[in-house]
Amino acid sequence: MRESSNPVMRGVVRDNEKAPAPYVGGFSQAASGGGRAALDAAGQPTYAPVQSGRSLTIDDVVTKTGMTLGVLSIVAIAAYALIQTNEGLAMPLWLVGMVGGLVTVLIASFGRKQDNPGIVLTYAVFEGMFVGAVSHLFANVMINAGGVEGGISAGALIGQAVLGTIGVFVGMLVVYKTGAIRVTPRFTRMLVAGIIGVAVLALGNLVFSLFTGEAGILRDGGPIAIIFSLVCIALAAFSFLSDFDQADRLIHAGAPAKAAWGIALGLTVTLVWLYVEILRLLSYFYRSN
Repeated sequence: MRESSNPVMRGVVRDNEKAPAPYVGGFSQAASGGGRAALDAAGQPTYAPVQSGRSLTIDDVVTKTGMTLGVLSIVAIAAYALIQTNEGLAMPLWLVGMVGGLVTVLIASFGRKQDNPGIVLTYAVFEGMFVGAVSHLFANVMINAGGVEGGISAGALIGQAVLGTIGVFVGMLVVYKTGAIRVTPRFTRMLVAGIIGVAVLALGNLVFSLFTGEAGILRDGGPIAIIFSLVCIALAAFSFLSDFDQADRLIHAGAPAKAAWGIALGLTVTLVWLYVEILRLLSYFYRSN
């Protein structure tokens, strides 16, 4: 199976690859219920996968992803409402959500717990806090929405970002289903290289901003910052193709149903990245001088 550009999805695939099953008395113990073992060219029995429980379906993926995004959305709305009543909560919620989400993803990826619903829903809670806080930051702080000409209401800006995120997601799903862009090993290598590249540039810009107190050329709202955000949005969009491909292959390979939680986690990570970049880009266009 091809490697994914998404580390979470890569872990889901790794942990749900089917292992060879033992044979007892020349009979397979595969999930299909057994049957006499087939022999290879050397006369040795081939090995069939062992699987307990039912196999993964598209309904599992849709249900678990919906649950994860539902929890994230509820927490995000609650966090935004709290910040509206007390703006002093913005930074704590932003910091706790960002750090908590990162730590949870690292635990899921390196601790091989992508399929754990508790881990996935905990990530959704942390990311909800982060999304609510960052939405307030861009909609109420980064731009002047107080009626100045060219301004925009916070609700309208956030609504546009949400619609844009949904539009990109649905669009890339159509692209994948129609086969307009094929997910090949070369495509995946280029995507991984692009993601690593923007991550290094973003980290360098962050270090620069910490030492200078300025936003940095990649986040100051200028032409280069707009181009950088467009590149990030494109990479996030293409990442969906890789995510869809991995999910599709797991379904056809008969992975266990619990893998749906890992797929939901991987898709949510990409969706949050896409939403934040679209929100950031819109804030550049609507920022008042």
